[in-house]
Amino acid sequence: MSPLTKSLLEELEHAPESVQREVLAFLRYLRARGGGGDGSEDVHALLPLAESAWAADWDTPEEDEAWRNL
Repeated sequence: MSPLTKSLLEELEHAPESVQREVLAFLRYLRARGGGGDGSEDVHALLPLAESAWAADWDTPEEDEAWRNL
């Protein structure tokens, strides 16, 4: 077992069950999207999430004016 795996297990042992469930769901999500586990995940796949999260801040008359001349 790698040192990282040991550290993860130690943290999970002390985490509340709700956190453990959330971590498990996140790990399953990462595996399902095919991240590969080598750090080469495609960050471009996250752009639509960022755009929707920041839309309220970006889609304002003030932002339009600030970027008009660029």
